[in-house]
Amino acid sequence: MSIRDATSTSEAETRAIASTLAADLEPGTIVLLSGDLGAGKTAFVRGLAEGLGIDPGDVTSPTLPWCTNTGGGRVPLIHVDLYRLEQAVLDEVGLDQDLADAGITAIEWPERLTRVPRGAMAVTIFDLGADRRSITIGA
Repeated sequence: MSIRDATSTSEAETRAIASTLAADLEPGTIVLLSGDLGAGKTAFVRGLAEGLGIDPGDVTSPTLPWCTNTGGGRVPLIHVDLYRLEQAVLDEVGLDQDLADAGITAIEWPERLTRVPRGAMAVTIFDLGADRRSITIGA
């Protein structure tokens, strides 16, 4: 996927951008979500859920536990939040690899990973103030 830039002026727009992206994602895709606290990473994951046919209300910030699985859509959505960890190895945060291979994995705070998964998609969200967000999506 080529790098795409978008600007969002609301949580609904952030979710719509992610929902559109989700339609093109294949099972086994890992989405790395970077951005400051409150930038909209979890809202983006809710949009991924919508695009996969999953109720976005089922997506909450999984800070504790670090990993949650949501089904009921085209493929499962695995949501990993590494905020409370200094360093993390995916195999040690409760990620079921078989489920990850069959679904979409969204990882918040990926800079805490000791190793970035090969082939992961990077999404960076910048808070521009006044409810505006810059969203960059790239391979």
